Amino acid sequence: MGVVAEEMRGATESRWAGYQALMGPVVLVMILGMIVVPLPPILLDVLFTFNITFALLVLFAAFYIRKPLDFSAFPTILLIATLLRLALNVAAARVILLYGYRGDQAAGVVIESFGRFVVGGNYVVGIVVFAILIIINFVVITKGSTRIAEVTARFSLDAMPGKQMAIDADLNAGIINQEQAKKRREIVSAESDFYGSMDGASKFVRGDAIAAIMIILINLIGGLVVGVFQHGMSLSHAAHTYTLLSIGDGLVAQIPSLVISIAAGILVSRGGEDAEMGHLVSKQIFIGNRHGLLVTAIILGVTGIIPGMPHWAFLIYAALTSALWFVLNDQHKRAILVSSAPTPSEPTQDGADAVIDTRILRPIEVIGLAIGYQIIPMMQTDGELQKRLNLLRRRISESAGFLLPAIHVHDDLTLRPGGYRIEIHGVEEARGEVYADRLLAVSSGANIPPIEGIHTIDPVYGASAYWIGRERSDDAELLGYTVIDAPTVITTHLHEVIQQHMDEVFGLRQMQELLDLAGQRDGKLLEAVLPRIATAPKLAKVFRELVMERVSLRDMSIILESLAEDGREGMHTGQMVEVIRRRLGRQILQSVAPESASPPTPVQVAVLDQKLEQVLVTSVQTAQGAGTQPALEPSVLLHLSQAVRQSMKEMEEKSIQPLLMVRDEVRYPLSVWLRSAGLFIPVMAFSEIPGDRQVKSVIEVH
Repeated sequence: MGVVAEEMRGATESRWAGYQALMGPVVLVMILGMIVVPLPPILLDVLFTFNITFALLVLFAAFYIRKPLDFSAFPTILLIATLLRLALNVAAARVILLYGYRGDQAAGVVIESFGRFVVGGNYVVGIVVFAILIIINFVVITKGSTRIAEVTARFSLDAMPGKQMAIDADLNAGIINQEQAKKRREIVSAESDFYGSMDGASKFVRGDAIAAIMIILINLIGGLVVGVFQHGMSLSHAAHTYTLLSIGDGLVAQIPSLVISIAAGILVSRGGEDAEMGHLVSKQIFIGNRHGLLVTAIILGVTGIIPGMPHWAFLIYAALTSALWFVLNDQHKRAILVSSAPTPSEPTQDGADAVIDTRILRPIEVIGLAIGYQIIPMMQTDGELQKRLNLLRRRISESAGFLLPAIHVHDDLTLRPGGYRIEIHGVEEARGEVYADRLLAVSSGANIPPIEGIHTIDPVYGASAYWIGRERSDDAELLGYTVIDAPTVITTHLHEVIQQHMDEVFGLRQMQELLDLAGQRDGKLLEAVLPRIATAPKLAKVFRELVMERVSLRDMSIILESLAEDGREGMHTGQMVEVIRRRLGRQILQSVAPESASPPTPVQVAVLDQKLEQVLVTSVQTAQGAGTQPALEPSVLLHLSQAVRQSMKEMEEKSIQPLLMVRDEVRYPLSVWLRSAGLFIPVMAFSEIPGDRQVKSVIEVH
C-alpha cells in the first residue's frame, strides 16, 4: 500500500507540475481575450472579485516572507496584476458604454455596489474618494516605493564587486568551500537582479495610476455622449448614471491596485533581518521599546488631563500603554533572572565537581597571525592586509604546488597596538610591530643618510629602517630608501616564516588533496605508485622532504611517473627523493638559477674540495654497508657548515645565486646535514643538471 500511495502521489505531483507550466500562457491568453471579447456582467463580477482576492494574496505573501528574495517572482506578478486590471477596465468600459443606459446594474453587481455602498450613491463623494485613492497610491506609496527600489538597486549594483571580493577572500582563507562560494555568488547576483526588476516594475504601478485617471475621464465623457445623443437621456440623468458606474469601475480597480502597491512598498522597504514583518514590528515597537512605551503613556496621560482635550480618549490609551509597559517590563525582569541563574547544563566552575570536557580543548591552527587592535581595520572585507594575505596564500600555493592551509588571523590584546605575532602550529616563530599610519623606509646601503622618523630594524632582512610619515615617501625614495606600507611588512615577514617552515605546513591533509587531484586527472598512474611503490604516509614523508628542499610539487604527473618507472618497493625516503629530483632537474635548476638568455650562460656553482668530498663519500658508503643512516662527527659537521657558510657569503658578495654542486651519492645526506646546521641552501647533484646547461665552478669549499 505504501508503494502504491507513493506512486499515486508522484503521479499527482507530475500532473500538477504540468498544470503549473500551462498556467502562465492561459492567464495571458485570458487577459488578451478580455480586451477583445465583450464580457457579460456576471463574468465581470467574478473577475473583479478574483482581482481583489489575488491582490490580497500578494499583500499577505509579501507580509509573511522572511526576506525579499523569498518573493523573487513579485516583479512578474506585478506586471500580470497590472495587465489584468487594465484588461478589466477595458472590458468594464465597453459594458458601461454599451449598456449603461439600462441602469446602475448594467455593468454588474460589484461595480454597482462600489458605486452605491462605498460612496453612498453620491457621485461627487465618489469622485473625491477616487481622487484621494489615486493621490495615496500615486503620490505617496508608489513614489516612495519607486525611490526605495531605485536606491536599493543602485546600492546593490555598486556593492556587487565588494561582495564578490568578500566571497573570494573567505574562499581563499578556507572559511567556505567552492560550493558555498557558488551559492553566495548566486545570492548576490539574485539580489541585484531582483532590485533592478523592482525598480522597473514600480513604473508599472505609476503607469497604472495614470491610466486609471484617463480611463475614468474617458468613461465619463463617453458615457455622457452615448447617454444623451444615442439613448436620449437627460444630461443630469446621464451624468448621474455614468458617473456612478465609472466611479464604481475606478474604485473596484484602484483598491486592488492600492493593495499591490502596499505589497511592493513592504517588499522593497524590508531591512536586512531575516524574519517575518509581524515579528519585526512587534519586537522593535513593543518588546524592544519598553522605555518608549512608558514615555508615550506619560505624554498621553498628561495630554488627557489638560482642560479642553478629549479626556477619555487620551486617558484610555494612556492606561492601555501603561499596562502593556508593565507586562513587558515584568517579562524582561523574569528573563534576566532566569538567564543569570545557574542551570544543570551550565555548572559553575567554583565547585570541586566542575565539569571539564573536550570543549576546553581549542584546535591549533597550522598558520596563525595574532594582531594588535590598530591592525584590525586592515583585516576588514576591503582591508589591504586581507587582500595581501589572500594573494600571499595564492602565490605560495601556486609556487609550492599544494594548497597552503588557511591563514587564521585573530586579535590579541596582550600585543602592542601595532604588534603582530606569527605562529606555526600554535608556536610563536616571529613577531614585529608596525605603524598603520606610517610607511617603512628600508635602507638599501651603508652610505644612505638617516631620515626623520622612528628608527627600527627591518624584521625580514635585518636592515636599518625608519617609520616615516606618508608625506615623506618621495623624499625617502630620492635618498635611496625602499618604501613599503604596513600590510607589505607583515605579509613579507609572514612569507619568510612560512618558507622556513614549509615542511611543518605540509601535512597528510595536503598530501590527500594532491592525491585526490592526481586521481581525478590520471587515476591509472596513481594506482601504479600506491600502494605498490609506497604507502600514502611514506609518500607524504617523501613530499615533505621535497618541500623542505624548496622543490615544487606542481608537476604531479612527472613525480608519479618517476616513481612508477624508477621506484621499487622497499626504497627509503632519500632514494625516492633522488629519483624524483633527477626527473625534475630542469625545473629545480630554473628555480634556483633562472636563465632567460639564449644561448644560456654557464651555471655558476660552488663545489666541494676533493678531500672534503671524499670524507663525505666514505661516511655515506660506510653507512650503506652497515644499513644505517649516514652521520658525521660533530667536528667534521662543524667544519663543513662553517666552510659552506663562508663560501655562500662570498658568492652573495659577488652577486651570484648560492648553489652547491656535489656528487650524486652525497647530495641527499649533505642536504640533510646542512639543514640540521641551520643552512637552507640549494644542493644539486651533477646528474640533475640538464645536458644543454654548462656548469662553471667559481668557489671551492674546503
